[in-house]
Amino acid sequence: MEHEIVLEGRLVRLEPLREAHAAALFDAASEGGDPELYRWTWVPQTLEAARQYVATAVAGEHFVPFATVRRADGRVVGSTRYELEFWEWPPGHEHHGREAPDVVEIGWTWLAASAVRSGINTEAKLLMLGHAFDTWQVHAVVLTTDARNVRSQAAIERLGARRDGVLRAARTGADGTVRDSVRYSIVASEWPDVRARLEGLLRR
Repeated sequence: MEHEIVLEGRLVRLEPLREAHAAALFDAASEGGDPELYRWTWVPQTLEAARQYVATAVAGEHFVPFATVRRADGRVVGSTRYELEFWEWPPGHEHHGREAPDVVEIGWTWLAASAVRSGINTEAKLLMLGHAFDTWQVHAVVLTTDARNVRSQAAIERLGARRDGVLRAARTGADGTVRDSVRYSIVASEWPDVRARLEGLLRR
């Protein structure tokens, strides 16, 4: 399956994450601003950490990672990625041998302070959801966040995703603790309404 994907809108371009992006990611994470911004989100705090962040993302067999580029100035302002899930369909089923993923998670998303509340996240999600549902024809898109991250939960709900529940002791948190995760999803039948909602938000 082709993972060299570029998604481009009016505000943002999502381009394949590369080692060459490491310094720009470190700069983006170092902007400062609201001290609460990254409280529950891991971002690279050193150049070496940024290089390791890229290496881990690129090495993941089922990861499709992006650098988030602000089109207005061409600056890298964060990162996001897909994690792909493939189902085992029985022989003879119409989906048997399907090369595209069946479900994707959109996650590991963070933005520089200057890109928050700029419309970039909304447009990036619109582009990623569009590719997932319209090109890959996935059955669902999943989004998860730290159960303590109220800001992130509000942003996901603003997209139109539905809350599925809480996964207890799901993974390590940005603060090194074992975190609970809140899981949200959008299924294929909901995508037209979600797309209209996001397009409306971007027009405002």
